[in-house]
Amino acid sequence: MTTSLRTPICDMLGIEYPVVLAGMGGVSLSSLVAAVSNAGGLGIIGAATLDAEGLRAEIRRTRELTDKPFAVDLLAPIPDMIRPQMQVVFEQDVRIFVAGLAVPAAFIDEMHARRMKVVVMCGRVRHAQKSEAAGADVVVAQGTEAGGHTGEIGTLALVPQIVDAVKIPVLAAGGIADGRGLVAALALGAQGAVIGTRFIASPEAQAAGGYREAIVRAHEDDTVRTRCYTGKPARAIRNARTDEWEKKLDKLQPFPAQAALSAREGVMDYMGVTPHFDGERTFMPAGQSAGLVHAVKPAGEILRDIVREAEQIIDTRFVRPAEARSRMP
Repeated sequence: MTTSLRTPICDMLGIEYPVVLAGMGGVSLSSLVAAVSNAGGLGIIGAATLDAEGLRAEIRRTRELTDKPFAVDLLAPIPDMIRPQMQVVFEQDVRIFVAGLAVPAAFIDEMHARRMKVVVMCGRVRHAQKSEAAGADVVVAQGTEAGGHTGEIGTLALVPQIVDAVKIPVLAAGGIADGRGLVAALALGAQGAVIGTRFIASPEAQAAGGYREAIVRAHEDDTVRTRCYTGKPARAIRNARTDEWEKKLDKLQPFPAQAALSAREGVMDYMGVTPHFDGERTFMPAGQSAGLVHAVKPAGEILRDIVREAEQIIDTRFVRPAEARSRMP
């Protein structure tokens, strides 16, 4: 299908529109991944919460639901922690890999030997440069507005600086939830957008009902960047637990010890696997774009709405005015 949104990243990744689902651990599983891919974007399995067998099952379920491209996302700061999952990625012939928190240097050579595309999430210019030097095929400039693990630099400032600093394609993430954000990302020089928070408010997302509702209710200032859940800075819906930990920052443990503590205390089931969700205690990763989310909608409808709005903006605010100017004497 011809679209004014098509960029080179679409050809690289085999997708119709330059819209990528964030690889949200435990939330972006087969149903959501397939829905996004079937609608023309790139679905990404958020595998950070999965062991090797769980990942294998999700890959197989995703393939039962779609024949479109999809990716797997894992956190890469400690290579030995993800070696079993990486073996599954290789065995299952996944062609696109997304790395969070670090460059997956220990695996890049084998990934390229298998003709995989490697995408790295970056919160600073130097991270993007390091990723490119290590062999990444794509980097994501993720601004601090993003949900989950995120950096300190705003999307509007970060994206063009990373675009200027590397030669490989750049995707934009952080604060993007609609067609306006997608057009803004393209205007900044990115070849597409990575969107997470908006897709949590969909029936296909693996999310507790209270988590979805918290995002729909949220305003622009209802999130906080905190280390209290995992030991690394992560943006989440503010609640009683985040407020408590702000008063005892000296007791925070580094990743992954803090994450293990949170798991023991039963506050990490934002996926809704157990019936014990507590909105005042549970980790609810979400970006500042939650203030733009007003309803739960099917993921395919969300993606189509984003594309439709973006195309309309490009047509009515850029193409038509340019055509009118060209006809002026």
